[in-house]
Amino acid sequence: MGIPGRGDVPREPEEVLFDAKDFLGQYFASIRRANTPAHEARWKAVQEEVAKTGTYQLTTTELVFGAKLAWRNAARCIGRIQWSKLQVFDCRQVTTTSGMFEAICNHIKYSTNKGNIRSAITVFPQRTDGQHDYRIWNTQLISYAGYKQPDGSVLGDPMHVEFTELCIKMGWKPPYTAWDILPLVLSANGKDPDFFDIPRELVLEIRMTHPTYEWFEDLNLRWYALPAVSNMRFDCGGIEFTASAFNGWYMSTEIGCRNFCDTNRLNLLEKVAHKMGLDTRTPINLWKDKALVECNVAVLHSFQQHNATIVDHHTASESFIKHLDNENRLRSGCPSDWIWVVPPMSSSITPVFHQEMALYYLKPSYEYQEPAWKTHQWQKSKPITGKKPINRKFHFKQIARAVKFTSKLFGRALSKRIKATILYATETGKSEQFAKELGVIFGHAFNAQVNCMADYDITSIEHEALLLVVTSTFGNGDPPENGIAFGEHLCEILYADEEGSGNQVPTTKSLIMANSQELQRWSGNPKKLNRLESLKGSTTDATSIDSFGPLSNVRFAVFALGSSAYPNFCNFGKYVDKLLGDLGGERIHDLETGDEMCGQDQAFRKWASSVFNVACETFCLDDDETLQEAKKALGTVALSEETVRFAAPDFPAPTLQVALQSASNKKIVKCIVKANKDLGDGSTERSTIFIDMEPKEEIKYDPGDHVGIIACNRRELVDSILVRLKDVEDYDKPLQLQLMKETHTSSGPVKSWEPHEKLPVMSVRELFTRFLDITTPPTTILLQYLAKTCENEAERNQLNALATEPGAYEDWRHFYFPTVSEVLEQFKSARPSASLLAALLSPLQPRFYSISSSPIAHPKRLHLTVAVVQYRTQDGEGPLHYGVCSNYLMDRKPGDEVYLFVRSAPNFHLPEDLSVPLILIGPGTGIAPFRGFWHHRRAQINSRKRPATGPVWLFFGCRTKSMDLYREEKQQALNDGVLTKVFLALSREKDIPKMYVQELAEQEGTEINDLLVNRGAHFYVCGDCKMAEDVHQKLKGIIKKHSNMTDEQVQSFMYMLKEENRYHEDIFGITLRTAEVHSASRESARRNRVAAQP
Repeated sequence: MGIPGRGDVPREPEEVLFDAKDFLGQYFASIRRANTPAHEARWKAVQEEVAKTGTYQLTTTELVFGAKLAWRNAARCIGRIQWSKLQVFDCRQVTTTSGMFEAICNHIKYSTNKGNIRSAITVFPQRTDGQHDYRIWNTQLISYAGYKQPDGSVLGDPMHVEFTELCIKMGWKPPYTAWDILPLVLSANGKDPDFFDIPRELVLEIRMTHPTYEWFEDLNLRWYALPAVSNMRFDCGGIEFTASAFNGWYMSTEIGCRNFCDTNRLNLLEKVAHKMGLDTRTPINLWKDKALVECNVAVLHSFQQHNATIVDHHTASESFIKHLDNENRLRSGCPSDWIWVVPPMSSSITPVFHQEMALYYLKPSYEYQEPAWKTHQWQKSKPITGKKPINRKFHFKQIARAVKFTSKLFGRALSKRIKATILYATETGKSEQFAKELGVIFGHAFNAQVNCMADYDITSIEHEALLLVVTSTFGNGDPPENGIAFGEHLCEILYADEEGSGNQVPTTKSLIMANSQELQRWSGNPKKLNRLESLKGSTTDATSIDSFGPLSNVRFAVFALGSSAYPNFCNFGKYVDKLLGDLGGERIHDLETGDEMCGQDQAFRKWASSVFNVACETFCLDDDETLQEAKKALGTVALSEETVRFAAPDFPAPTLQVALQSASNKKIVKCIVKANKDLGDGSTERSTIFIDMEPKEEIKYDPGDHVGIIACNRRELVDSILVRLKDVEDYDKPLQLQLMKETHTSSGPVKSWEPHEKLPVMSVRELFTRFLDITTPPTTILLQYLAKTCENEAERNQLNALATEPGAYEDWRHFYFPTVSEVLEQFKSARPSASLLAALLSPLQPRFYSISSSPIAHPKRLHLTVAVVQYRTQDGEGPLHYGVCSNYLMDRKPGDEVYLFVRSAPNFHLPEDLSVPLILIGPGTGIAPFRGFWHHRRAQINSRKRPATGPVWLFFGCRTKSMDLYREEKQQALNDGVLTKVFLALSREKDIPKMYVQELAEQEGTEINDLLVNRGAHFYVCGDCKMAEDVHQKLKGIIKKHSNMTDEQVQSFMYMLKEENRYHEDIFGITLRTAEVHSASRESARRNRVAAQP
C-alpha cells in the first residue's frame, strides 16, 4: 500500500522540515492559496515549532487532507477512486490504551454501519522520540485467531498463529474455535500493551452460502465485513503516526481467493472441489479454477444477502481505470503497483491487466513498519521468545471494562470527535438565533460549532463531516449580506474545472441572483455531479466516478428561512442546498423551509428534531442516552430567572452611538434632521415623507445604496411594559444584563456571570426603547415563560395552550398580531422578570431605506423617501399599529438626532457610461433611489463638457394624482434633459381607467424591446416584491412579442441581462398592505393545517 518501512528511527528536524515544506505546498495549492501570506505564515510557524521541539502539530484540516491524499497516493490499492470520501477521526488527544480502545470501537461501529460500509481512518498521537510510540499491534482491527494443533495443523486462520500465541501469553482466554475474534492489543506512549476483547455485537460477520450449492453452508464458513488495516504507519508532512487504523470495503477476491483459498490461509480449494464432485488428481480439468470461481460466487452472494458492501473484481478494475484516467488528467500520473492492482482471479480479462502502470512513491503515504511485538522494549518483563511466558497480566478492571463496554459508552466517546459545523446567514438575526439553538441541541451528541458564513473559512468545507446550514433570504431571492461570499465560493468550487474549457459558465453573482426557475435551468449545468445515494449491498455502484465531487465526504442539511410574501421564497437557502448537492455532498435530510408569515418557529423545531435524529443515526449515535436530553431541550426555555440578572456594571455606560455600534456591529453615524415634510397634499390617509439629514461625520455612499435606520419603540409601549416588570427598582439606572455560564474544568464545573454578548450597559428603559423588539408577536418560548409568571390559572392555561398548539398560536398571532404590551394587557396576571424578558426578546432590527440623494449633488446631506405605515389588526377592527421606523421618522423634528449606517447595494448602482440607456420602474416609494439617480445624473452632466448621454425613461405609479411624488422635480428633470420620458400610471383616479406600471411598460413594448435588445439598456425595478414579479413576467412577454423569441430564448435572454448586470432589482416587503398580508397568511396557515389532518 506504500513504501516499504524506513525503520523506527525518529526523524531529524531537517528531514521533518523538508517533508513539511513539500506537504504544506501541496495543501495550500489544493485550496488555491499557494504562496499567499497565509501559506508563508503557516510555514514560518512550522519552522519555529520544529526549532523548539523537533516536531510540529498538523492542524485538523491538514490532517484530514493528508489522510485522504495518502490513500490517493497508495500505489497498491485498487479502490482509490473512493479517496475523497474518507472519514477522518482525529484522536491525537488520546493518551491511554483504554482511550484508544474506545476510539477503535467507535471506528468499527461507524464504518460497519449495519453493513453499509463507510471508509474511515482513526489517527492516534504522532511519534516523538521513538521511545513513546503509540501502536496497534493487530494487523487488522478485526481478525480471526489461529491455534497450532499437535499434528501441525491450524485451527482458525494460520496467518495469525504467532499473534494468537502472544495474546494468550498476555493473559487472553480464548474459546478455541475456528472463528475466534482476536482481542485488540494496544500500547500507548511507549508503555507495555494492554489487550481488550472487542464486543461481539460490533463485529458484523457474513456466513457463507451459495446461490446453487446448498452444501456450501455446511462448510461453516464466515468472514467479517470490515477490512480495517491497523499496522501501517501514516506518514504526513514529516510527521509519523505509528498508530492508525484504516478501512475501505472488501473486493470479493480478497476473501474468496486469498483468505479462503491461499495455501497459507484456509486452503479450501480441494475441499470445495471434492464437494463439487471434481477430480482433483489432474490439473487438466481446471478443478482449481472452477472451485475458486464458486468460492467467489459464494462470497458475493452472501454479502448481498446480508446487504453488506462489497465490490467484485471486474467492477473494481473498471473503476480503477476511470481513476487512472482522472489522475492522469488532474495530476499527470498515478502511482500504481501492477502486481498488487491486478486481481488474483480472471486477471487477463480485467482491463487493469493490460494497463501499463508506473510505480513510484508519493507522500503523504501509508507505509509498512515492523510488527510491534518485534520492536517493543518491554518494561515489566523480557521480550517474548515464544518459550517463556511474560509476567505482565492484564488488569481485571480493564477486562471488566472490555466485557461491559456497550454502545452507550462508545457512542458518547464518538460524539466528542465528530464535529458538526453549523453555518448561518442572516439579516434580522432570526437565522442566527435558530443556528445557536441548533448548536445547543447538537452539542448534546456532537462537537457543535456555530459560525456566521462570513466568518467561515471556505477551504475547510471539503473536510467537514457534518454541515448544517440555517439561512434566510433577503429581498427578492438575494443572499443576506453575510452570506454573499459563501454563496460565491460554492459557485466557484462548482465551476472551477470549467474555467477555460469553452463551456458557458455563469458568474457567481448572476447565479446567486437568479430566481428559482433559473436555478432549475442550471440544474443541468455542464458539470453534473450526482452524489452516491447508498453503497448498501452494492457490487457495481460503489466505485462509480460520477459519485464523487469536491464535497463527496460531507453530509449536510439546510433550513431556509423566508417570507411567502416574496415570489422567490427561500431562494438563497434553496440555492445553497442545491449547490451542496451538486458538489457531491450527501443530503441527510430534505431541504426544509420556514415561512415568516406562518409557523416558522414550529417548522424549525420539527426540522431540528428530525435532522438531529438522522445525524445521530448516520454517525451511529442512536443509542446514546444524551439524545433524550437533547430532544427535551428542543423548544423549551433554556434560560431561567435564576440564570439571568441585571447587575451593576464594572465600568461606565458607553455613549449611545458606541452602544449602537457594538450591538449592530456596524459603523453607526449620527445625523441631524434638517427638514421633514409630507410629500402629499393631505387628501389621503396614506402619508409619504421626505427627510433631509446632515451627517455629523463623513459618510460615503453611491446612488442606489441603502441606509439602516436605528429606530426607537414608541414611548407608550415601553412605559406599559416597564410597569409590569419585576426585579428592577430604577429603570433609568445603567445596568448590565448578565447570563450564568457553566465551564467544565479539570476540577469540575465552574459557574460564573458573563455579560450578554449583544446588549450593552444601558438603563432598562433605554434597552426596551432602542435595543429590544417589543412590537413583533412573542414567540412560543416567550409565551411559555409568561405562562409561568401568571398568577391566574385560567390565563396560565391559555398561554400554555398557545405555546404548545401550533394551530391556536398561528390563529392568535395573525388575528391580533400583538405587541408585547398587548400580550401583557391581555394576560393581566403575568409579571415577568425584567432581566429574563430582555434576554428572551429579539434585538430591535434596523429598517432599510433607499437613499434618495446624490453624494455629488447633495454633499454632506442624506435624503430619504419614506412611506408611513399604520394599520389596524383584527380584520381592521383592532387597535391601530404603527410601523416602528416610519412613524419614528415621521415624528422627527428639525434638530433631532437619527442614528444610521450605510449598506452598499452594488447590484443597483448606475453604469459608469452615461451613454447607456436607462429604464427605471418604481411605483410609490420605489421612486426613492431614482430620485438620487436623476440628481446624480444632472450633477454628472453639469460637471462635464457636452457629455454623450443615453435616454432615461421613468415609469412611476400611484393611486391618484395627489400622490404623484416629486411631480415638480420630475418635470424639471424633463425640462433639463436629465429624464427623457416620464410615465405615470394611476390605479385609483376617478374617471381614468386603472393602470399599473407594468401595463404602462407593455404599451411602450416596442421601444423597451429595442432599448434592451439592441441598445444595451439597463433595466431597474424598485418596489414591493409582488410588483417586481409582475414587471419581470411582463417584460418577458414584451421580449417574446417584439423579438419573436421562443420561451426558452426569452428565459436565456433574461438570464443574460442578469449575467451582464443589466437587470437590477431593489425589492422590499409589502408594507402598506400589512393587514391584507396577515389575513392572507392566516388563511394559508389554516388551509395547511386542514390539509395536514388525517
